[in-house]
Amino acid sequence: MTSALDYFSAKLALETDASDVYAAQKAGGRFVLVDVRGDEAWAQGRIVGAVHMPYAQIAERAPRELDPSVPVVVYCWSPGCNAGAKGALEFAKIGYSVKEMIGGYEYWIREGQPTENDQGALPRTFDPQVMVVRDNAALGGA
Repeated sequence: MTSALDYFSAKLALETDASDVYAAQKAGGRFVLVDVRGDEAWAQGRIVGAVHMPYAQIAERAPRELDPSVPVVVYCWSPGCNAGAKGALEFAKIGYSVKEMIGGYEYWIREGQPTENDQGALPRTFDPQVMVVRDNAALGGA
């Protein structure tokens, strides 16, 4: 029987969330953020700094395009989408250190983190249901 300690330790070793990824980006963390959604979703909007690699293309493209010594964080659309898990599995199969960003693009947006599309930056909105917004000054410049 798996203990709670074993289960949650393993879970946290393989998952991260939007807040932690954003903090790691701001701190200059060494990882590649990979959007594993399809072309239409990518065109609609994506996380600033992400690389687009649909999960079905990872086995072919990743060895040519991404340094295997750099950890990877994958994301898909939302908690209702399993493309992130599919992408993480593909990276794991070819030997990359990988985590899945739970909540996906949906929670990144809901937390008001930077997004863009081919035309440039998209508006940032902060959903008070998923984060605490103390004042507008805290949002500026981030």
